[in-house]
Amino acid sequence: MEIRTIEYYLPENVLSNELLANEFPEWDAEKINEKIGINQRHVVANDETALDLAFFASEKVLKSFDKDLIDFILLCTQSPDYYLPTSACILQNRLDLKTSIGALDFNLGCSGFVYGLALAKGLIQTRIATNVLLVTAETYSKHIHPKDKANRSIFGDGAAATIISESAVNKIFEFELGTDGSGMNNLIVHNGAFRNKFNPSEKETTDESGNLSNNNYLYMNGPEIFNFTIENVPALVKKVLVRNSLSLESIDYVIFHQANKYMLDYLRKKVKIPIEKFYQNMENTGNTVSSTIPIALKDCIEKNLVKKGDKVLLAGFGVGYSWGATIIQV
Repeated sequence: MEIRTIEYYLPENVLSNELLANEFPEWDAEKINEKIGINQRHVVANDETALDLAFFASEKVLKSFDKDLIDFILLCTQSPDYYLPTSACILQNRLDLKTSIGALDFNLGCSGFVYGLALAKGLIQTRIATNVLLVTAETYSKHIHPKDKANRSIFGDGAAATIISESAVNKIFEFELGTDGSGMNNLIVHNGAFRNKFNPSEKETTDESGNLSNNNYLYMNGPEIFNFTIENVPALVKKVLVRNSLSLESIDYVIFHQANKYMLDYLRKKVKIPIEKFYQNMENTGNTVSSTIPIALKDCIEKNLVKKGDKVLLAGFGVGYSWGATIIQV
């Protein structure tokens, strides 16, 4: 099986560092870019949802692929339009795809694209599907408190649509996956579902950096997320290389989840990845959660950083805790 094609879609609204600095005068636009490597991020309008982004990204990818050949939809999101029905089912109808297909949502964050590839591979290997439409779509901006300047500076909204197909040569190699739910409280929206309902009277709190939020919105413990990442990602890279009987030297390019510049710089040095083999560019998109890897892969192909036949190591990690890696051949 192989990745046939990728497209992505970013909402029209742009939140630049200058606009953030206008809202938070104590912040400097250049310092934001210097620290996290982000100059701007796209955010949805009030009436725009992750399903809308998923639709636009899917429309783009289906311009170059016969939609009648799609026989399964996998949609990764943590900001669904409804508790039920499944967004993937609605997407099937909006795209006017045939009804003799499977469709399901799965709830994962920054590891979502890698997990989606694993699910697609399983569907194809078991002959359940031949051509899978894997969509990652996220609107974290809707989860973030308007006065939470730290998270607003990091996260951007976006969607990517990838078609994975059966092929004579297997170009999606073996996977290494991991989970540690003990870290759930370090990246979480406490209220809004059935454990804790949305509370309009929830008390607001301010952290040591001056970020204002409450339990109805996204909470991220940055230091703990960083510790989790540096503890697990280097081991993840080693394990996926061993599982595929490959060395780091035999890998042509490496694409990690585009979390932030500081974290990626640290990981690259710790894993000893040559800078010329390592992708890092979230300057104009921000951290788009499950869409960062497919967006990066698409950009690498278009910029000729990744060429036909190259082996690319993909690694996603984040909320859950959840992590996963694989190697693909372009």
